[in-house]
Amino acid sequence: MIHPKRAMLLAAGRGERMRPLTDKTPKPLLELGGRSLAERALDRLADAGVEEVVVNLHHLGEQLKERLKDYPGLRIYFSEEEELLDTAGGVAKALPLLGEEPFYVVNGDAVWLDGMQPALLRLAKRWCDDAMDALLLLHPTVAAVGYDGPGDFRMTPSGRLLRRPEREIAPFAYTGVQLVHPRLFEGAPEGAFSFNLLWDQAIERERLYGVRHDGTWYHVGTPEALEMAQEELAYDLGESEAWAHNVKAYYDPARSS
Repeated sequence: MIHPKRAMLLAAGRGERMRPLTDKTPKPLLELGGRSLAERALDRLADAGVEEVVVNLHHLGEQLKERLKDYPGLRIYFSEEEELLDTAGGVAKALPLLGEEPFYVVNGDAVWLDGMQPALLRLAKRWCDDAMDALLLLHPTVAAVGYDGPGDFRMTPSGRLLRRPEREIAPFAYTGVQLVHPRLFEGAPEGAFSFNLLWDQAIERERLYGVRHDGTWYHVGTPEALEMAQEELAYDLGESEAWAHNVKAYYDPARSS
């Protein structure tokens, strides 16, 4: 098991599909359950033992900088982009701040509830440096809240990932959470480019792997999906609290009163 101390939070995008909410507010600062999407992600990273987080900025970046600059328990660095560099391009620009060890990359709108173990901890436990350049957190397409896409990947019994064939539905969707090694970016182009380019290259090398998320994942790409997630999150948190209470009562009946 490894213990990543650094992470990247992708927060530069315009959030076009979330308009008009993102006309005046960057998507990562939209609230869900009384807390912004970015703060939810940063809380998870801090809980996982991360100490330093790089946040890339472009659209309404000053709002993000002001909100996140003194985040409790984390040292926050900002990577400003004059032009949008897409997902992997933004990380490539920030590599000097991310060190030489594997680090987490989390989309600024990634929202999930953990299962039996924290998802970030499961990624760290599963990491194998000899076999992997990137390890993605995936969720079953049919069970994702607010997701209606065709999925992204197939997964072998060993966890190695393969692309979805054309005109077919893939069993797993990418959640916006991954653990990557800096070597994934070797030979990468300059400027803007997507992680899809690097993932396809890693697939060819048989070095792209995945972990199936055993909790809940909320896809919040549109205002309607955000509203659905708000309703589902309230329900899921209530169920989670009830489950935790029942477990405590089982081991200590005095707690059930």
